[in-house]
Amino acid sequence: MLKNLVFLGPPGAGKGTFAFELKDVMGVAHISTGDIFRQEIAGGTELGLKAKQFVETGKLVPDELVADMIGGRLAKPDCVKGFILDGFPRTINQAELLEKVLGKIGKNIDAVIYFKADRELLIKRLTNRLTCRKCAANFNRVFSPPAKEGVCDKCGGELYQRPDDAEQTVTGRLDVYEKQTKPLVDFYTAKGSLRSLNSDRDKKTVMTELRALIS
Repeated sequence: MLKNLVFLGPPGAGKGTFAFELKDVMGVAHISTGDIFRQEIAGGTELGLKAKQFVETGKLVPDELVADMIGGRLAKPDCVKGFILDGFPRTINQAELLEKVLGKIGKNIDAVIYFKADRELLIKRLTNRLTCRKCAANFNRVFSPPAKEGVCDKCGGELYQRPDDAEQTVTGRLDVYEKQTKPLVDFYTAKGSLRSLNSDRDKKTVMTELRALIS
């Protein structure tokens, strides 16, 4: 089974949801840049303090700094059995920097899973998405509602809608993805590491195909 994975695709395509489900099955670490930022800043690390300066002034954290933070995270013991990178890289420059930091710690990417989905469906998914404040599990008012309204099925935590899932923000995020991140499809295709997956379908079908792709 392939262990070191990058999940690529537009917002709402299911990257986070399937990474969350798959990490326990595979025994690997699920890594998102947002989580790393929060951990590094909260921990007061050297990289975290540098990132904090950009975050607090509303500026983008430089790619080189993000890549270094990712590299440090991937070198931790829980990544020995493998990892799923969710939300990074987002640009070709970030992808090239990722290759460099992985080389420094003796790791490589086994496969890039490209989650494809129709834009209208993505908008419907994102604007109805709910996230658990406690364990970060995802639900959807339309496609996968919780058993009890406002309560996480997994841990009983409170469910909420993220501010960036408002419709106007969602369409803007999708436009940015098309311009900045979608070129990575060709980048990783040229390297022979891209594996495409149609995530428009029901969750069970997508998970079955996803597990086949990495087996």
